[in-house]
Amino acid sequence: MENWRVEHDSMGEVRVPAQALWGAQTQRSYQNFRIGTETMPPLIIRAFALLKKAAAQANVELGVLEPGAGEAICLACDEILDGRHDDAFPLKVWQTGSGTQSNMNLNEVIANRGNQIAAERGIALSKPLHPNDSVNRSQSSNDTFPTAMNVAAVLAVTEKLEPAAQELVSTFRRLEEENEGVVKSGRTHLQDAVPIAFSQEISGWRGLVEAGVEELEASLPPLRRLALGGTAVGTGLNAPKGFDALVAAKLSALTGQEFVTDPNKFRALTGKDAIAFSHGAVRALAANMMKIANDVRWLASGPRLGLGEISIPANEPGSSIMPGKVNPTQCEAVTMVAVQVMGNDATIGFAASQGNFELNVFMPVIAYDYLQSVTLLSDAMRSFDVHCASGIKANRERMHRNLHDSLMLVTCLNPYIGYENAAKVAHKAYAEGTSLREACVSLGFLSGEEFDRVFKPEGMI
Repeated sequence: MENWRVEHDSMGEVRVPAQALWGAQTQRSYQNFRIGTETMPPLIIRAFALLKKAAAQANVELGVLEPGAGEAICLACDEILDGRHDDAFPLKVWQTGSGTQSNMNLNEVIANRGNQIAAERGIALSKPLHPNDSVNRSQSSNDTFPTAMNVAAVLAVTEKLEPAAQELVSTFRRLEEENEGVVKSGRTHLQDAVPIAFSQEISGWRGLVEAGVEELEASLPPLRRLALGGTAVGTGLNAPKGFDALVAAKLSALTGQEFVTDPNKFRALTGKDAIAFSHGAVRALAANMMKIANDVRWLASGPRLGLGEISIPANEPGSSIMPGKVNPTQCEAVTMVAVQVMGNDATIGFAASQGNFELNVFMPVIAYDYLQSVTLLSDAMRSFDVHCASGIKANRERMHRNLHDSLMLVTCLNPYIGYENAAKVAHKAYAEGTSLREACVSLGFLSGEEFDRVFKPEGMI
């Protein structure tokens, strides 16, 4: 027989597992939304704990919460931030669109654990902590969930995605230095093009990542404006004057990130354009990583029948039937993550368009998809860096041979024989399987000595 205790909320009594820190509203959601396997992301729980701690500090300072209650709430939040109660947050993403049940999950856990802490430490409380009256003081789910979303997004980008990107940038910069002076054939439209230095090609990859970081940074200021203080519909009902600005300052102090109160709480509650805009930057970086990963696996294709101009680390067997086969698996992981991010971007765009009247009720899926994108892309970039990019080696012999076999080297003859004559040289060499030199001389456009004087592939970069 299971061990239960009876909790109650405004709808009546509910049986809750005896050892669970949550209460009646969490239990109702747990029972009523058995949908999928996706639970609220840990970063949302962390952001909520930071938010609840900042709100308790602000409420005490503004005189609407007794100091003992504020202390107990803050200590309970610290335990959550330390990861001591991860199993106390079991709710699914697929719940009420305002995230009310996850807000109450935090409120109930903090209240219950806060009461235990007060008893353990002898903290004076005039009455026990209450999920709504104490932990949710001056707040509503309608302003806490969008605030938690924004805080989690800023922390995810600055603590996970940007550092992963910068590490990859450093790897590409090292590869540029190592391959200085290596000249190879460029390619456009998957066809031979004029020469390029391999270091220049790598610098393009580096620039794609650096541009992604710049775009991410540009997307953060709107996320730093918080809805907290708007309460239910943006009017700030039941929140003391100055609570919104003070709690934003407290959150800034707790996170080391700058947050401010949104001057228009009505927009902040219903509009999700800021997070949609920011995810657009995440998607753009994913698109750039798709391009880089595709370049790397094309250049490494072979080893004998493909381009074979670079080698990448052989991390695991590539086939269950073909012995010795090695595949560009890290590139494949990056490209799968990229398409997942692109799918998430479509979901977030649709969800952000659904703000009706004073509230958007698609917030849990927006938060889940945004944080999934950032987490996946961060992890994929780090994995690609460590297990693939850092071990890229140029096959200089293959690059040299391909360079000198390229018909597009004929472009350097344009100033001497003209575009149309150069095209004739290229077509003749290709049709007859000869060199550009032979074709040019046989057509009478240049003598052998003149051709040798102007034809310098390594000087074309």
